[in-house]
Amino acid sequence: MPASYESAVASMFALGHELATTPSHKFDLAHMRVLLQAMDHPERRFPSVLIAGTNGKGSTAATLAAILRVSGLRAGLYTSPHLMRINERIRVNGEEISDSEFAELHDEVDRVAEKLVERRDLPWHPSFFEMMTAIAFQYFARRKIELAVLEVGMGGRLDATNVVEPRISVITDISLDHQKYLGNTLTEIAKEKMGIVRRDGVAVVLPQQPEANDVIGNTILELGARGVNAVPYVPPVSPGSGEYLASNKNKKPFTAQGDENAEKSGRQYFYQYPLQVLGEQILVQTPLVGRHQLRNVALAVAAAVELHQQGFSGITAKSIESGIRDTRWPGRFQMIAARAGWPDMVIDVAHNPAGAWALRAALSERYEGRPLIFVFGAMRDKAISEMAEILFPLADRVIATRPENPRAVAPEEIQQAAARTGAEVEAVEDVQTALERARTLATGDSVIVITGSIYLVGEVMRTMRMQV
Repeated sequence: MPASYESAVASMFALGHELATTPSHKFDLAHMRVLLQAMDHPERRFPSVLIAGTNGKGSTAATLAAILRVSGLRAGLYTSPHLMRINERIRVNGEEISDSEFAELHDEVDRVAEKLVERRDLPWHPSFFEMMTAIAFQYFARRKIELAVLEVGMGGRLDATNVVEPRISVITDISLDHQKYLGNTLTEIAKEKMGIVRRDGVAVVLPQQPEANDVIGNTILELGARGVNAVPYVPPVSPGSGEYLASNKNKKPFTAQGDENAEKSGRQYFYQYPLQVLGEQILVQTPLVGRHQLRNVALAVAAAVELHQQGFSGITAKSIESGIRDTRWPGRFQMIAARAGWPDMVIDVAHNPAGAWALRAALSERYEGRPLIFVFGAMRDKAISEMAEILFPLADRVIATRPENPRAVAPEEIQQAAARTGAEVEAVEDVQTALERARTLATGDSVIVITGSIYLVGEVMRTMRMQV
């Protein structure tokens, strides 16, 4: 008898968090290939684009998948982690995998895995992320998708997604993160990320920090790959990219469910600028706000143009324009309009120093001069002191809290880590109480900023019954 959706999800999480004390032997593509071979290689039944990097992978993937969908392609999108429900990670044409299909495919992959362990073809059960990736591949194959957009979970070279032979490899911004697994220098981390590029393959890139640039350029040369520079699709960003920020009162903002006042009064903010694509001028209107998102959109556009040139003729300048406009990727500098009892809010999954700098720039651009109240929670393995030094000087008050995750750091430790910032940091143990405390402190002009971890953002969205 097939397991229920709830038991399938519980079984997945029982495997352990994908980054919690994972032994190094779990990162072994040979084991992933054994599992997929026993499943008759679903990953070979569709072409794919593979996206690696430290920040911006999800935004780039979501934008590209939206372009493909608008272009008339049946497009799969695989991302991680999720904000609210595990189903978010696996989508076809923007729709999440259903509960029943997830449960069915989990059972199918789990039975295969258990048989492999019994026969000693595998030394241990696949990890959470290996299971998720196998379920996604099987789902995409079953749905007969025409192209998959795959976000690398971590690193690249040994990531479970890196068993595909991608049509295109996309490299987003590389910075220090997950040093425990990927290396302690930008050079070491860049080498892991560039592990998704194939010999004679195609790599879509942008100029980065010098150490990363050296690795990117040398890897492309060594592999005889073709580098596609996305620079032509990045508009000028000096120093007033604020001129790109626009709003449309007629567009429905991202709000709490059932909040009619917010839906009536709120604005939707987006970046808007002209761009030359496939010999035509389009008007980019991306809901992904912040200067860093200009780079992510450029990478998605460059990948879409390359796919057009590879024979996906449904991708046109007009479909690129429409796909960018239709992108939905919540929790990334998501501005929530003020409504009864609540001031303006921003939620953003800045979880490392590079993300913190991007958030700081976006806040300075959009909310300069307004009092900011931060609700901050982070995972224990993150650079909390550095993130605090970047963000907390902007704040009138910081509420440190702990999302429901075994890796979450205690609020008191955030207080200690932020001691040098001079910010007033208050420790509140649970997220709901932290939110209420921020609301109590807010004045009419305040902005509540919720950030530090995707798990905090997801918990806030669940608490406030927001839609993904």
